Amino acid sequence: MAKSTNPFVTPTARVRGLGAAKSGTGHFWLSRVTALSNAILTVAFVIIVLKLIKTDYAGAIKLIGHPVAAILMLLFTLSAAVHMRLGMQVIIEDYIHSEGKKVVLLALNTFFAIAVGVAAAYSILKIGFAA
Repeated sequence: MAKSTNPFVTPTARVRGLGAAKSGTGHFWLSRVTALSNAILTVAFVIIVLKLIKTDYAGAIKLIGHPVAAILMLLFTLSAAVHMRLGMQVIIEDYIHSEGKKVVLLALNTFFAIAVGVAAAYSILKIGFAA
């Protein structure tokens, strides 16, 4: 094992050969950006849903078919799916200690987030293009 020349590495980390995974900062910022976008887009999403409550089926199709509403709903659902995946990834990494289970759960987490995002996008696009 090569000896670390980094003066900021603790003696324990030097012995174990552990270092930064080089992905923590990107994960941190992506979770913050999606949280901010969720906060902003939730307002638009709630307004759209409240308008949908007051209308009939044809009005709902027309509202979701409007490009601005459809784009806002797409952005919200996709941002929420990414944020959900990131949050569950942190929970899995922190609380699952078996490497085999961790890998399986992280893969399932990614597949689930993709499935939710694709299903929501498909639904919104199908309604949007049908209007």
